[in-house]
Amino acid sequence: MLKSIKQYLKKAGEEASQEYTIAPRRSSEENNSAIEPWIGVDLDGTLAFYDKHSSVETVGDPVPAMMTLLKDMIDKGTRVKIFTARASAPEQLPIIRKWLKIQGLPDLEITNVKDYSMVRLYDDRCIQVETNTGRLIVDKSI
Repeated sequence: MLKSIKQYLKKAGEEASQEYTIAPRRSSEENNSAIEPWIGVDLDGTLAFYDKHSSVETVGDPVPAMMTLLKDMIDKGTRVKIFTARASAPEQLPIIRKWLKIQGLPDLEITNVKDYSMVRLYDDRCIQVETNTGRLIVDKSI
């Protein structure tokens, strides 16, 4: 576990020292026609069970309700990406791909990068904010 943390901190330091450029904006017509929309599904704590005893060396058991939702999206032809912080560490990708295969899922894209084509994100840590208002959308029954 300590080795994983050291690797993570080293990679974070390398990424922090990189220079990034912002591409020029495309017109809304170009954006809509050139890029296929996608839905992000978080891995740990959303699609797979995760708690304080979990580790980055394995992925937890599938969460049945989310597996059903994910498979339904895939069956309908929706482009889905596994959206996880683990994707920042290249050694995590084979672990995730193996887990997807064991669950009978296709070889989905895996990312930790949000872009303009992402239309929705399912994540155990998110709180939705109403567009352009800053108002939180929360379920008052919780």
